[in-house]
Amino acid sequence: MRFPLLAKTAAIGGVLLALMFALQSVTGIVAEREGRLREAERGVADSLATQQVLLGPVLRRACVERWTSLQGEGKERKALEQRREFTLAATPASLDVAARAVIEPRHRGIFRVNGYTVHATLRARWANLAALQPQPEHAGSATACEVPELFVAVGDARGIRNVGISVAGHALAPLPGTGHASHPRGFHAVIGVAQEAGQPLDADVTLDLAGTGALSFAPVGDATTASLSSDWPHPSFAGRFLPDERTVTDTGFNATWRLSALATSAARELLNGGPVCGLEPDAPAAASPNARHAACIETFGVGFIDPVSGYVLSDRATKYGLLFIALTFVGVGLVEVLKRLRVHPVQYLLVGSALALFFLLLVSLTEHIAFAAAYLCAASACTLLLTFYASFVLGGARTGVAFGAAMSALYGALYLLLQLEQSALVLGAVLLFVVLAAVMVTTRRVDWYTLIERLRRDAVLAAGKPTQ
Repeated sequence: MRFPLLAKTAAIGGVLLALMFALQSVTGIVAEREGRLREAERGVADSLATQQVLLGPVLRRACVERWTSLQGEGKERKALEQRREFTLAATPASLDVAARAVIEPRHRGIFRVNGYTVHATLRARWANLAALQPQPEHAGSATACEVPELFVAVGDARGIRNVGISVAGHALAPLPGTGHASHPRGFHAVIGVAQEAGQPLDADVTLDLAGTGALSFAPVGDATTASLSSDWPHPSFAGRFLPDERTVTDTGFNATWRLSALATSAARELLNGGPVCGLEPDAPAAASPNARHAACIETFGVGFIDPVSGYVLSDRATKYGLLFIALTFVGVGLVEVLKRLRVHPVQYLLVGSALALFFLLLVSLTEHIAFAAAYLCAASACTLLLTFYASFVLGGARTGVAFGAAMSALYGALYLLLQLEQSALVLGAVLLFVVLAAVMVTTRRVDWYTLIERLRRDAVLAAGKPTQ
């Protein structure tokens, strides 16, 4: 071969290209498995309940106004009875929510999905019931209204477990449905107690509700206070408002929100029939005439999702795969140059294959054990294999152990990159700087022209051809 070094460089380049395709295949496997996890989450949500949103309590009263109008002229003039049906509603002046969510994992095959059960107490107070008093629109009309009702809407009624309703100290029987055109899922109760228009009204609602994924509340009171606690240590606070106070520990979290009607239009948009922000409106809501003119209902809450799942970490690790392999090849190349060894491209391919296989091992083990344990097992297996192989390829047990120690350091650095997401960039930059500095210091006295000529001559002699 006329240019052995060029041929070897091209061969190693081809090895890197093949390993790139291998890493892309691993990335595809991670995406496919994560997609199956999402399917499992949807399956559990379809069987249990989807993410829950609590809206209410709200007072509602159906009314009918009847009047007589004259139509026509002369002998054809006649009186017609007409009617107007309308609904009056009133959101509370103050709303206090106290909730405790307990995580109840569900499993679909090897996939774990976070379900939860929340016990919530809703305490609402209306300063007066003037909003429930009908105002006639036609002279001489007669207005009749039904008994007021209290309703609470939820995101998925299948999750309702137990409901208790007390209004003005009287226990009421919960009935299915809300009667609200845009948010029909939930429950309501008929208020049988008499109440003066100018007097305040108090209502207590207790509720056990199951759901998956996330839990949200709508601040429909003029002043809304909500406290939520859970045994989930990784809360993802979401919605339009972050908590005013929060405490997150390894055993759970506590969060408190305080909102006023000056900061949110949730109560107005609920009465107008608007959908919940970030959620698809219910089919009845799309048919509601008010919903077309209403903005969405603002909510706040928390997501019970694992922010750093095994698939996310595995995918993030795979993105560093090519850099990982390139650094290893640089190390092997330095040993080859400094010790005047000859490492065949096939041997580079085997070393790179072991490194690529590490990521596949990591993904598969993560589905069955914790990520840290999976990483330790996969890294240990690959490090031992590479140490054993390098002892023969790089000319001795001492060199093989040193190579294995370097691989252990690389695996440790990669693990830090995965855990310290916010500092991954600076840590990766420092790692590359350290590697470059080590290469420069190690090769500071190397005469590259002489070295390359010697390597070319050795390659030609090994091929059995005279030096030109």
